[in-house]
Amino acid sequence: MLNVGLAFGGVSPEHEVSVISSLQAAAALDTARFNAVPIYIAKDGAWYTGRTLLDLERYSDLGSVVRSAVPVVIDTRKRGKLRIAEPRRWGLRAVADIDVMLLGLHGGSGEDGGLQGLCEVVDVPYTGSGILGSSVGMDKCVSKMLCRENGIPVVEFAQLRERDWAGSEERMLDRLESFPGFPCVVKPARLGSSIGIGFASTRTELSRYIEEALRYDAKLVIERAVSDLVEINCAVLGNPEEASASVLEQPVTTGGSVLSYGDKYMRRGAGSKGGSKVSAAGMASLDRIIPAPLDEVRTNEIRNLAVRIFRLFECAGVARIDFMIDERTDRVYFNEINTIPGSFSFYLWRPAGVDFTDLVSRMIDLAIERHDAAVAHIRSYDVNLLSSASLRGIKRAKG
Repeated sequence: MLNVGLAFGGVSPEHEVSVISSLQAAAALDTARFNAVPIYIAKDGAWYTGRTLLDLERYSDLGSVVRSAVPVVIDTRKRGKLRIAEPRRWGLRAVADIDVMLLGLHGGSGEDGGLQGLCEVVDVPYTGSGILGSSVGMDKCVSKMLCRENGIPVVEFAQLRERDWAGSEERMLDRLESFPGFPCVVKPARLGSSIGIGFASTRTELSRYIEEALRYDAKLVIERAVSDLVEINCAVLGNPEEASASVLEQPVTTGGSVLSYGDKYMRRGAGSKGGSKVSAAGMASLDRIIPAPLDEVRTNEIRNLAVRIFRLFECAGVARIDFMIDERTDRVYFNEINTIPGSFSFYLWRPAGVDFTDLVSRMIDLAIERHDAAVAHIRSYDVNLLSSASLRGIKRAKG
């Protein structure tokens, strides 16, 4: 039986969403093949483990969660596994050796290639895309540029950095008012879950939404708003060599032209007395139409585009690619890619007969297959340049 490290939480505004996605995956894990080892990364960056971390109800009080768990660090001395250990006065006490990491972090260093790089360093398999796909996919500006250069339609957009905004606000507003113009959508470039997004129709609104978005990220994307917008999402499962697309979904907004955090995750619960809360269903709680009400030609066009983008970004595991249709012009545009999508987009695979347990198992199997393929290649060169003979040669060359 393999120990599967469930990494979730993280130093990110999407912390709670990550908790929901990962605990959903933990509940779906095939217990005949895998043993779940929770690795909760608190908002201050500290790591914890313990069976209590698999109980979603405990997360209503994050302080109580960490008090009931075991603080751990990474012990890098166990090559080929990620060993988590409890710091003790006399040293480290090994808690678990992780065979494969199931990465469920959203945003921050958990989705942008940072944690993926750590897994590469300690030589442990991990689910989802590698460093390249994760880092490029996280940056909305770079991902749009990459798609545009490869003939994939994107709406007109501009990027704005905090260093260019501070002290030059009026000049930058002049530029953005000219291009991409109004109405426009302001987004943090490296964040998801619709956090920090604003729809601006005036210069005053644009300034206000830029200031708000800069609270979350030092880089923004400002894109032309699609007036007659229909959002369509498609999940892709596989690797760059072999990938398949899910059915399509059409998310339904509660108001406005873009999905909000509330649309995606906040649902009025029974007995909530009119209040809202983060739904334990995660992205599966979003109002949506599945399959999306599109004709066969348009459906196939978007599914093929999704697979093409998945391969272009060298993604792996499961990713969700979001598109926009401008009903006025009948054009399809790439919007963004989510290399660790909320709830792992399991609800898009059910119509094809793939349940959540099957999906998680496939993600883990793909991670191990990719790792095995990587270690089959030469990863070091058996020449010691620091040997005495080699050093003499280097000294002579320098002389």
